[in-house]
Amino acid sequence: MLSVDDLEVSGATVLLRADLNVPLDGTSITDDGRIRASLPTIRKLTSRGARVLIAAHLGRPKGAGYAERAAGGPSLAPVAARLAELLGQPVPLAGDVAGPSAAETAAKLADGDVALLENVRFEPAETSKDDAERAGLARRLAALATLYVGDGFGALHRKHASVYDVPALLPAAAGDLVLDEVAVLQRLTRDPERPYVVVLGGAKPSDKLGVIASLLGQADRILIGGGMSYTFLTAQGHEMGKSLLEADKVDEVRQVLADAAARGVEIVLPVDLVGATDFAPDAQSDIYDVTAFPADRESLDMGPATRELFAARLADAATVFWNGPVGVFEFPAFAAGTLAVAQAIARVRGLTVVGGGDSAAAVRQLGLPDDAFSRISTGGGASLEYLEGATLPGLQALDDAPARTALAEEKP
Repeated sequence: MLSVDDLEVSGATVLLRADLNVPLDGTSITDDGRIRASLPTIRKLTSRGARVLIAAHLGRPKGAGYAERAAGGPSLAPVAARLAELLGQPVPLAGDVAGPSAAETAAKLADGDVALLENVRFEPAETSKDDAERAGLARRLAALATLYVGDGFGALHRKHASVYDVPALLPAAAGDLVLDEVAVLQRLTRDPERPYVVVLGGAKPSDKLGVIASLLGQADRILIGGGMSYTFLTAQGHEMGKSLLEADKVDEVRQVLADAAARGVEIVLPVDLVGATDFAPDAQSDIYDVTAFPADRESLDMGPATRELFAARLADAATVFWNGPVGVFEFPAFAAGTLAVAQAIARVRGLTVVGGGDSAAAVRQLGLPDDAFSRISTGGGASLEYLEGATLPGLQALDDAPARTALAEEKP
């Protein structure tokens, strides 16, 4: 695919699809990692005289139409303010996505300027499954610029207008962030150094059964913690009390365990858990062996024996991919397991990839520096789908862009 370096951007208005979907506490950004990850491509464009118009989404606005969604938010105003601080220059925010305010904002850009469109998901067509609806929004967005750069890796697995449809309408290229993310994921899927250890956490196995099936042909060892581990432990016959559980996935999980055994892939599960009286930051809790977990307790973290077990099974790794916290790290009393996993991975000398999403938020909230790992991905879902072997629509659109650009140049 083409890169930013392949485009002549001086004096051109570039529609940059970035991933600025940061967590908010009200209107305060709690983790600006995705904004900071977008800076290299933005700075490369502005340093070469581009007029950068950024499209991005934030959260999942609710409502049937634009007005209802815009009224309910969230607005990208806090993101525009933070981006301006990091860039050291004004970043005006358009009052809409692809309407009169967006057109006026784009028209006022000078060489080296940066502006931000309002939350692209305020437009229902952005996420529509109707090709014609998405295409209509794509045409309005494309009319604002002369070039397109896709740098929102965390959204590449979505067939959305600003990700999938716009690149078909403008000369398009991949941003540096996307190229870096793909390069790292290729290292994980094309002959990784071994032992290759994968750590999977998060809430539900249904989100990750596909990637686990794929990883059985790649990884040497898979460590499973967090909410998804309780379904695995149930599949082994253990009582999990009130813990998060997907009872309808138990048979599928049993099959995954059987397939892993047949392939010689080691599946490592918790041996003890922190059982709490209820889901609360100050809940009373005790440590229980998985063979004796009480029916009236809910597991919110892995126990000390499991923390040692996971650390030991990571100690000899040459390659590690981690996606999903292994406990309710947002509650300090139940963050020890996720912290122990993060610290164990940080000690690995080989390639260590934190697969975005809650995992990225966890390592930062728990105080580990970004450079403790080889890569902290900006896209949890996109990373998982890539490892699963799925075609990412946004990546395919960027792959197709050189051919479309060449055809356009050949026309008289």
